[in-house]
Amino acid sequence: MDNPEESPADEQAVTPAERGLLYTWHSVGPSKQVCPERVLLSRPVLQVSLGEHHGLLLAQGGQVYSFGELLWREVSIPASAPLLEASLLGMTVVRVAAGGFHCGALSEQGNVYMWGENTAGQCGLTERGTVTNIPVPEPYPVSMVDSEVVPPVAVRVMDLACGREHSLALSAQNELWAWGSGCQLGLVTSTFPVWKPQKVEHLAGRHVIQVACGAYHSLALVRSLPPQDCSTQNTVKKSERGQSPHYSATEREEQVAVDDAHYCPLGVELTEAMKGETSPRRRGPRQRLHPAKLEPEGSTYPLTQADGSPRALPFSGWKANKKSAYPDELELQSLLEKLSGQSLETQHATGTGDTDSLSSHTSDDSCVSSTPSTDPLTSSYKDDSTIRRQTNSNSGGSGPYSSSPVCLEEVRLCLEKEKQALQGQKSSSLTNIHQKGKTAASRRRSLPGTPTHGSPRRRRPCACRPSSAGRVQAAAPEEEGDGLPSLETEVWSWGRGSEGQLGHGDQLARLQPLCIKSLTGEEVIKVAAGSHHSLALTAQCQVYSWGSNMCGQLGHVNSPITVPQQLKLFDDLRVWDLSAGQSHSLLLADGDCVQPVLLYCGQQQEPMSVQSESSHQSQSSCQRSPTKAESYTVRPTLLPICIEMDYISSVCSGGHSCAALADLNVMGFISAIHELASRERWFYCWLSSVKKLLLTPLRNRESVCPVLGEPCTHLFFSICESFVHLHTLIGRHATSLSYFLNDVQGRDVTSLPLLTHTEYFLDIFKKYCSSVGDFQVMGGFQFLQKLSLECLGHQHTALTQLCVSDLSVGGELDLVSMLYWPLELLHQYSRLLLKLAACYDVLTVEYQTLHQGCRHYETLSLSLLRRKKEAETTFLFWKTHSGKTTEVLRLPRRRVVCESGNRSLTLQNAGRFSNHWFILFNDALVHTQFSTHHIYPLTCLWVKPVTDDCNGLYAIKITCPEESFTLVASTPQEKNKWLRSLNQAVDQVLGGGGQGSSPGVTAISRKASYTFTGDERFKDAQYTGGWLAGRVHGRGIMKWPDGRMYNGNLKNGLEDGYGECVLPNKALNKPDSYYGQWKEGKINGFGKYKYASGEVYEGCFCDGQRHGYGMLSSGKLARNSSSVFIGHWVHDRKTGYGVYDDITRGEKYMGLWLEDQRHGSAVVVTQYGLYYEGTFRENKMTGPGLLVSEDDTFFHGEFSDDWTVSGKGVLSFANSDCLDGQFSGEWNTGLKVVGTYTKPGFNEAENKERNSLHRLGQYVVPAGQRWICVFDECWSRLGCDAAGRGERTTAWENIAVTIATARRQSPDLSRSQSKALECLELIPQFGKAVTTANYDNIRRYLTKACESPHHPLGWLVETLVTAYRMTYVGVGSNRRLLRQAVQEVQAYLTHFYSVVRFLFPGLPDDGGILPEPPACPSKSRHNCNTAERCVVVVSCSSLLLPLLLPRLYPPLFTLYCLQGEQEEAQYWERILRLNKQPDQSLLSFLGVQEKFWPLWMSILGEKKQIVSSSKDACFVSAVETLQQISTTFTPSEKLMVIQKTFEELTLEVKPMLHCDFLWCMDDLFPLFLYVVLRARIRNLGAEVSLIEDLMDPNIQHGELGLMFTTLKACSIYIQQESTT
Repeated sequence: MDNPEESPADEQAVTPAERGLLYTWHSVGPSKQVCPERVLLSRPVLQVSLGEHHGLLLAQGGQVYSFGELLWREVSIPASAPLLEASLLGMTVVRVAAGGFHCGALSEQGNVYMWGENTAGQCGLTERGTVTNIPVPEPYPVSMVDSEVVPPVAVRVMDLACGREHSLALSAQNELWAWGSGCQLGLVTSTFPVWKPQKVEHLAGRHVIQVACGAYHSLALVRSLPPQDCSTQNTVKKSERGQSPHYSATEREEQVAVDDAHYCPLGVELTEAMKGETSPRRRGPRQRLHPAKLEPEGSTYPLTQADGSPRALPFSGWKANKKSAYPDELELQSLLEKLSGQSLETQHATGTGDTDSLSSHTSDDSCVSSTPSTDPLTSSYKDDSTIRRQTNSNSGGSGPYSSSPVCLEEVRLCLEKEKQALQGQKSSSLTNIHQKGKTAASRRRSLPGTPTHGSPRRRRPCACRPSSAGRVQAAAPEEEGDGLPSLETEVWSWGRGSEGQLGHGDQLARLQPLCIKSLTGEEVIKVAAGSHHSLALTAQCQVYSWGSNMCGQLGHVNSPITVPQQLKLFDDLRVWDLSAGQSHSLLLADGDCVQPVLLYCGQQQEPMSVQSESSHQSQSSCQRSPTKAESYTVRPTLLPICIEMDYISSVCSGGHSCAALADLNVMGFISAIHELASRERWFYCWLSSVKKLLLTPLRNRESVCPVLGEPCTHLFFSICESFVHLHTLIGRHATSLSYFLNDVQGRDVTSLPLLTHTEYFLDIFKKYCSSVGDFQVMGGFQFLQKLSLECLGHQHTALTQLCVSDLSVGGELDLVSMLYWPLELLHQYSRLLLKLAACYDVLTVEYQTLHQGCRHYETLSLSLLRRKKEAETTFLFWKTHSGKTTEVLRLPRRRVVCESGNRSLTLQNAGRFSNHWFILFNDALVHTQFSTHHIYPLTCLWVKPVTDDCNGLYAIKITCPEESFTLVASTPQEKNKWLRSLNQAVDQVLGGGGQGSSPGVTAISRKASYTFTGDERFKDAQYTGGWLAGRVHGRGIMKWPDGRMYNGNLKNGLEDGYGECVLPNKALNKPDSYYGQWKEGKINGFGKYKYASGEVYEGCFCDGQRHGYGMLSSGKLARNSSSVFIGHWVHDRKTGYGVYDDITRGEKYMGLWLEDQRHGSAVVVTQYGLYYEGTFRENKMTGPGLLVSEDDTFFHGEFSDDWTVSGKGVLSFANSDCLDGQFSGEWNTGLKVVGTYTKPGFNEAENKERNSLHRLGQYVVPAGQRWICVFDECWSRLGCDAAGRGERTTAWENIAVTIATARRQSPDLSRSQSKALECLELIPQFGKAVTTANYDNIRRYLTKACESPHHPLGWLVETLVTAYRMTYVGVGSNRRLLRQAVQEVQAYLTHFYSVVRFLFPGLPDDGGILPEPPACPSKSRHNCNTAERCVVVVSCSSLLLPLLLPRLYPPLFTLYCLQGEQEEAQYWERILRLNKQPDQSLLSFLGVQEKFWPLWMSILGEKKQIVSSSKDACFVSAVETLQQISTTFTPSEKLMVIQKTFEELTLEVKPMLHCDFLWCMDDLFPLFLYVVLRARIRNLGAEVSLIEDLMDPNIQHGELGLMFTTLKACSIYIQQESTT
């Protein structure tokens, strides 16, 4: 019809007229007289859905059309001119569903719209409330809200299905929702109708793939639970070892339980009260019918034949059992009336045109549409299945269509009575009792009342559910998220089962979904529901049918069938789509050609005389007998009309109507798609037969291992495993292609699995080809052929019939060709993809994608054919050269490339009678000589052609890790042949293509594994890593059998660079380990060595010995030998300056060493406060020395041993008394003295001389000679032989290389650290003259360099800090070491500055002035004159002290505090006493003039007057500023604090004085003294001493120097302030 309104979809491009062609026809009538009618629309039809007397069309652009008898509008629309549903324009509908007398539509956003009859609530709750007798004439949205989540969210629907009185919706979460009336809803409720959609709780947590609705029953295709979940359901496990989960159910063992095998969960017989219908098209009372109880006579029949195919059950031997299983009819009647959701009373009369066929056990149930999944590629499996809380929605009216609640006790009584009847071997089923016995145990495991997946009541949080653009396609199976449909499915059914349409082996109803166990494992991919029958399609193109068969709609003779039974089809037909109508079934199958064919099962119209007679009989009877049904076909019949419809993509049935969607074959595109899908389905069926007839029987045979042998048995199992993987992949691919054809208009060709899963396909085929080739190489097929003849028996003939023409020779089965035949599929893929690509322009994305996929599959096809040929050649080679010697070389993965059996190749300089045989395999070169052979792995083999010399030898040089030899060919052609073969084999084993490698260009540098056998250093070691021309080179791992291991860099066959080494120590049963630098196979450079004894050395090495700077930690603190040495080493011995901390004895030695002994000037301090400086010889205190005790007692004299005095000396006490003479004895035990005791004050000259003898530091190692080894290591890292002797450019290059290496080998660096290293990689302009303009750039670079331990300067700073702390922390915190500590810092600065000046030669000498940059002509004279007054003095302290002192500050400041400990006590006592006074009192006491006294103070912006009692209210800003001196480290920072304090003080005084005020010291000192007192700075004397010792000498006499002098004077004043 013409539509005056324009749909928004009209703006889209419309597919040409050759797509989406719709044909409809009536199902009743001779098949030869069926005439399909073409429905002409302006745009292609995407989907069609047929109800009982009406239908829906979905056209491109989302437009919906209706036709047929639209009772809710009281109009009849012909199919040739469908009516546009104008109210749905703009909704972008993507799915339609037609029920018995109502309709449904699904929008792109997942919203549901319903219209039509609503007497049973099948259209949901409308705005009319509960008025049920009013239909819904126009589409109206049905709200679906999941109220079980928090917060509640709207449910997005992906699929929709409608029955006569109910509707089902499949959500995007693959959950099922239902509304309407009847037990076919599967809801846990007793109130009907159900107006609002409710979730089917029994399927909550299960992955529903597709739903289908019959008249009064429902079907759901559900994904099987994973193995771990299946175990909770006690499902039968596979008995085969290593059996794939994809083996069908017919190959699995089942447990048999006969005791209660007939018990059917929640199976209830329906009386007329339950079958009352609410359709306005039916009236009149119905008789209550009970199915007759049947029991077998004589023998029973199995369900399958000998060949495994289903067998029809004979019903001629069955007789009626007159005993009822329900003796109490009144109780049962009451129960069934309560279970019924309808009333027997109806208000409408049946029309005269009603042609509903009546079955023997049901009333006039109409056929409805089933809605299969249209896009099984887009669903995903939810392993973490969400469990919902059950909700009972009791909305709706209590009119004549509502039922009373069901009494659970009555249900229990009913079930108990049924079970008692069944225990007496009385069955209400039409199914073989033994078949039920087999499946009963598994059926009981799916009780609807006891969900096996866990409680569905658990509340779950809300998840975000975004809507997807484009067509909303039904959810479909996936495995592991790979996007291919799963074949592990189950079929669940529920509702009325009076005709056996539920498939559970009886005719009882199911109130909740129940799994049809006989279909589990049959790989069902689609289900369809007719009025009273059901269909299931498997991946192997088989169709199972069950239910009513009055009109032959099941496709076989038995009537009815209560369990699924396979249709018998012709061998060359493979069904891939199906639909079910009221009394017929329509199948779409592959025939002899590519074009699909239609098959019909069902009613055939009889001649007119018979029809009239039948009509007369129907008028005189309210019910028809099944024996008087119209004629029907016994087996599916071919409809010739399919030839006229071109390429049919999907079929649909409903009522007595049929429909088909077809496409024209334009440019061969459609035919190519159909050919691809058809071939894939055929191939899957072929694979299934091979697996069933050949592999599974052989694998399960116990004699397979003795016959094949252990190696071949493992290889055969590998073939079976790879075959199963291939079989599964092809099945899933064939299923996805069938789904693709069902929605070919809405799919993009680039979404074909062949293109989206190319790598997956290629990997499966590669593994399969490898497994078959390995088995062939080992000669397994010879034994397998014999074994197959023994065990297959009559199936051997059936297997031979499966062979294509070239797979059998003389009628004999060729297993090799059969198992290799799947490789032919790759070429077919390539051919069909190329055919599809020809339909597109070369510049389109589709062409490029298809062409690229074509190349992939063709390349792999050729490659696998080469592998097949290689395997055949290798098998013939082993067969020809059989023997013990060659059998050792025979491996499954090994393939022969060439061999020199005709003496075409020999060794150079070989003897005349020597016998050399060379065999080149794909993994090794084998040299055989008589009975011995040598194997050279190709991964470690280098080939190089030797230039022809004057001797005319055609030679090839072979280099191996441990030897080299030259091969001589007989002819130039032979040489080129071997050279090419060797290079190709090496290239291929290294991961290259191995295609035509030129001679001599195979990788000289490579990574490989090798085990050394003859090398002296690496004997028996296994190496994995880099190689270069036959020698280990690069990074690698070397492991020895004795436990030694090296992991690091190698160069030219030796360890070189950074490496980690583990050396086992058998004596201590612990390994030594080293992490550091190597050079030419020896430990050389900086590293860390952990000894098995517990000692740890971190420092420099040379030729495997400790040499240079290093720190050795011996033992742990708990051991007696705990000690730490840090200093200089020479040839593994302590030599030079070093610090030794004997933690156990509490002594620290700081001095010179020689050959691991203390020798030379040194200082020793102890934990008891003793201080000694003097000389050591041979590890003893020998010679003159100075010893000072904690109480300031000095001894200066001769020592003969540790702490032992022997000879002349002077002993001075703290009170200046002196004892001079001869001393002997140990200091700690007592001294013997012969000498003179002297009191002070008598001889001033003698006192001065004595004080000079007691001066500290005269025996100490000069500060400039300490830690020379640290600076030497820094110079070495810069590439200099000695201090300042080296190339500056080389030094900067070494820095850049070090930083780059650190970045590459430290992946755990933070972003800031990585960025800092990246900045340090850039070499600055070091050659330019340093001026005031670029001086700050140097300072910033040095700051970054010293912060990074990877930079040589950063390592230097870090090491100096370590050495300093080791010296002056702990026992070294002795106040008498202060002078040495300060001198050491100054020495650091001197040496450090020499390194910096080497890197930046433009820096001036220490204390030099930086020149100004060249004057700019554009600058004014004023600016130039101003710049000239700015003088920058560069000194080592100003440049480097800020980099060093903050790290050295804690130990240094501690020594300053210890030095002035007594003065600090006096100072702090006076600070506390003076601060007790108020401000004005203290100002007056200090002599501050009143004009400087503040009168106001500011508190939070509010001015308050200072009174006489105010405290800490004056000069607050200056006091707070001065307190910051304790938070700084360097003298320059502390001086800046002092300067800022004076500035703050001046700012506070200025408002009280005139503007031109100048300070004089008489006014300034008392005022600054007040600030110092109020600042209360702890250890002020130590702060002053540190500044005085380390401040830059260039500023001592300037303004900062005067300010510092003022602070020093204040400190002294406070210390000496009188206490009286």
